[in-house]
Amino acid sequence: MEERLWSGRAKLVIAQTTEGEIGVMAGHEPLLGQLVEGGIIAITTVDDERMVAAVHGGFLSVTAETVTVLAESADWSTDIDIEEAREALHHWSAEATADEKAALRARGRIRAVERS
Repeated sequence: MEERLWSGRAKLVIAQTTEGEIGVMAGHEPLLGQLVEGGIIAITTVDDERMVAAVHGGFLSVTAETVTVLAESADWSTDIDIEEAREALHHWSAEATADEKAALRARGRIRAVERS
């Protein structure tokens, strides 16, 4: 299911890519980056509102005028149950045959809440 989570004007977008964390402001050079599994996106709007989401895979596309994030899934930090995420991380960390993607997703959700 495709869904637009947010659209608007931002002062700064921070994303965790496979090349490292990147901050994007207006007029940034064009780029395409691969998002890390269990990473976060942080947006500071022109009204100084800070919004943080856990993102799971996907890409970040930057032009001089726009930033587009295409993620497999995303969770706003305000919608995350932190105790549930910690429990999921503990569960996957304790299992010998842990699903690495599920553990990364849980870590990303925890980081999103902690950074918001």
